[in-house]
Amino acid sequence: MNRSEAQAIADNALWRQNAGLVQLLGLCPVLVISSSVVNAVSLGLATSGVMALSGMAVAAVRDLVPNTLRTPIFMLIIASLVTVVDLLFNAYAHGLYLVLGIFIPLITTNCIVLARAEAFASRQPVLASGWDGFTMGLGLTGVLAVLGALRELVAHGTLLSGLDLVFGPVAKTWTLHLIPAESGYQFLLASLPPGAFLGLALLIAGKNLLDRRTARRAATPSIVLQSGEA
Repeated sequence: MNRSEAQAIADNALWRQNAGLVQLLGLCPVLVISSSVVNAVSLGLATSGVMALSGMAVAAVRDLVPNTLRTPIFMLIIASLVTVVDLLFNAYAHGLYLVLGIFIPLITTNCIVLARAEAFASRQPVLASGWDGFTMGLGLTGVLAVLGALRELVAHGTLLSGLDLVFGPVAKTWTLHLIPAESGYQFLLASLPPGAFLGLALLIAGKNLLDRRTARRAATPSIVLQSGEA
């Protein structure tokens, strides 16, 4: 995989075919876990790690697996990696493990993970497959982070609450209170499922707006040139 190929894979995964904004895959964790930045980014990074490793593993065994057993074997690889991640969360971030709950094991059935294994890793070399899985996971993590920040800010006026679940009690003071805690501000709709749908809709609309603006700017020079020639 050369540099241009790596750049093309990253551009496709992070923006053009973003899993959360374009493909709309894996919406269950996107909508449920994105109530705070910490929860959202933690699950996103866990998914990225599983996608990178499963992509490399699937690409490594793709020529040894018969077509009739391809999907069960891919699922077995993904489930094994998710089990490792689940045990690591339980051992080293138990508080966060309890908060994320069933959504860590559910990475196994996440449509994005199996879709990339089938559509890309089963046809491409090991390194490219690992890079595709990692960047595709990062694209989803970015959406989760922005949506989590938006919902947390609107719902409670804070950012980065829950960092102590990752870094221990010392991180309890790291929460940013953009609206003073003494005011008792709360807007619970943003932390509930309807708030997640509204937030995701705003992000999708924002991406479409940026894409259209970029397309118009790309078309402008040719129009000016044609006017000048006339």
